[in-house]
Amino acid sequence: MKRVLLLFVLSLAAGSCAIPPSRPDPTFLVSRALDAMGPAGAVAGLRTLSASGTAKYWEPEQSSTPGGAPRFANESSFELVRDFSADSARVDWTKNFAYPAPRAFKFTEIVTPAAGYVIGVDSNGRNRQSLSTKPPAHAMSGLRLVATQRELKRSSPALLQEMRNNADKVHAAPDLVIGGVAYPAVRYEAGPWSFIVAFDAETGLPARIRTLDYDNVWGDVNYDLVFSDWRMAGGLRLPLRQRYELNGRVVIDVAFGSVVVDAPLGAGRFDPPAAVAEGAPGPATGAVPYQWVLRRQFIGVYMDSDNPSFDTRASKGLRLNPLAPGVQHQVGGTHHSLIVEMSDYLIVFDSPVSDAQSNWTIAAAQERYPGKPVRYLVLTHHHMDHIGGLRAYAVRGASLVVGKGAANHYRKVLLSPYRRNPDLPDIDLGGTRIVEVADRHLFDDGARQVLAIQFDNPHAGSSLMGYVADARLAYVTDVYSPGGPPLPPKINPALASVVNAVKKAGISPLTFAGGHGSTAPYQLLAGLAGR
Repeated sequence: MKRVLLLFVLSLAAGSCAIPPSRPDPTFLVSRALDAMGPAGAVAGLRTLSASGTAKYWEPEQSSTPGGAPRFANESSFELVRDFSADSARVDWTKNFAYPAPRAFKFTEIVTPAAGYVIGVDSNGRNRQSLSTKPPAHAMSGLRLVATQRELKRSSPALLQEMRNNADKVHAAPDLVIGGVAYPAVRYEAGPWSFIVAFDAETGLPARIRTLDYDNVWGDVNYDLVFSDWRMAGGLRLPLRQRYELNGRVVIDVAFGSVVVDAPLGAGRFDPPAAVAEGAPGPATGAVPYQWVLRRQFIGVYMDSDNPSFDTRASKGLRLNPLAPGVQHQVGGTHHSLIVEMSDYLIVFDSPVSDAQSNWTIAAAQERYPGKPVRYLVLTHHHMDHIGGLRAYAVRGASLVVGKGAANHYRKVLLSPYRRNPDLPDIDLGGTRIVEVADRHLFDDGARQVLAIQFDNPHAGSSLMGYVADARLAYVTDVYSPGGPPLPPKINPALASVVNAVKKAGISPLTFAGGHGSTAPYQLLAGLAGR
């Protein structure tokens, strides 16, 4: 048994004394890296690995202001074991979250080729199976399983050996140029995934492993695992730090503690909880929203379901709920929109989750109100879970209505290429009209008045509240979830910001609807503020 310091995942490669050709071919780059790892067959003979470490996470699209610094999400510690002969992994996590509220989750993930499982509570967005199983456990959705399998493959110490064994799937790729430095690269087709592995030209060490992903805000993005601080340990050269970058911004920073190679793991380490083993989904196929699946876990709110918009075990799907004549609340999922009918057009508040959900909402609105296009999309704030479907409206010609100071952020978003979007054609959206609201914006067709009201709150800058005057109905997202969790005994800053906005705007709502939750009488919140 060998004891190695720092790392669990990527004893990938090191430089060798071989002299490369002027333009290294893919097999040379892979072999050079493998040869430098240690004695011949060192990686091929790897059977098990046990490790511990810590990780920090940041979420760029939950920033305080549009385009602002990524929000610190959580700091975690983990204990990991991998059985390479069975292609299975187990991670015991302790995650201490700073956002959206301080809390700690302790849970276990088990991943096998056929299925994945979670033991314990890992999210505020628990699905029905987790809520109904005692003690809490659930089978991973096919989406989460395949996303987790991809990341285990990306970081596997056996990846280069797999590439050598499947040389026909290793292809030349253009150099990756990072910070003005060119890194020779190869592309590896690993089943459903395509990895671009880039090497340091001088040392031969892998510098980063890239996938080309789709992000619901920034469209086509690069997602990189980056290696640094390589050292010799136990006869192998291993990176002590591993960072994940999204378009060059660090979103995960991992530091590894002790690693034990080829230690016996003991029986039952990868056995699923009996209560959730039967009927567990296999890996999802087709278009997988990797960034949604991975990054919603950063902040501990991921709804583990094979439909990103709703829990398939608990909901029959999205639906429209009428709140007043010509006013529909899109509900049935984790995130909601409000549809308001005007004389010859529609206004929609929020475009959550994805363009797939927006396509559904638009189709449902057009069926309910034939011949009336969505002319305006009002975005209550810039966070990824509430604007992820904005392109579906923009491609249909809708104008965006956003809070003061946010217009430039949305222009950059709309100018980003989105060829990997599975739900829309890549159409130039640079001409989309954007209306920035400094105080309030009035929609008035002579029969109905609708307001978009700018208001300050502790959750996100450049926020808007909606108000349908004749229905005396207000709409708000995240700072208040009417009909959701019970109100606290004492008002908090987020709820106080809603009450203050109502007073400042001089509106008189009877009812609030939310981007989460359902509806509730405003008097409940006003009464809390008056206590």
